[in-house]
Amino acid sequence: MSNSLKIYNISGQAVRDYEIGQDCIELEKGSQAVHDVIVAYLASLRAGTACTKNRSQVRGGGAKPFRQKGTGRARPGSSRSPIWRGGGTIFGPKPRSYNKHVNKKVRKLALKRAFSERLQEGSVIILDEISVPEGKTKHAIKLINDLGLKRKTLFIVDDYDEKVDLATRNIENVLLIKAASVNVYQMLHFDNIVFAENAIDIFTARIQ
Repeated sequence: MSNSLKIYNISGQAVRDYEIGQDCIELEKGSQAVHDVIVAYLASLRAGTACTKNRSQVRGGGAKPFRQKGTGRARPGSSRSPIWRGGGTIFGPKPRSYNKHVNKKVRKLALKRAFSERLQEGSVIILDEISVPEGKTKHAIKLINDLGLKRKTLFIVDDYDEKVDLATRNIENVLLIKAASVNVYQMLHFDNIVFAENAIDIFTARIQ
């Protein structure tokens, strides 16, 4: 696998080369780290707000529903019993956190492995700058077309630019994110990874 990538301008023309350091590449280990980090990330997206009431929390049921003897039926003490309609729930869900802890070194290894895989696939592109005149969506779409990109595209920048943000936010399957914030899930979810030249320096510093 070549560690050299072309840097393109916004018209899709190659202008110079960029060397990815060998210490940013990892293809021998880290597959389990990628799995663990993605599981933890997806778990953190869960709200964990599901809540049911047990028999002590359901309103009513203070009086015995009917007399103890003479009816031929069972002898319930409360209409809020879980076996009654409208009663409490047995072992129902309660608010909880689904967060999973992943060590910092494991997260770093996972990000390096995910980046290396996308690099090996040829899915990583570097632009000398990511700019959109006037912040128009049509100009962002033209940029994507000029680069020959199809399907889901992730733009990674060093810092947010208001015009680029406005131009890309309404395009389906396109996400703009800072190099300091991009995660493993995003790195693997999108088909195309487009770095600004300044952003690739920040990102590689994270995984070295």
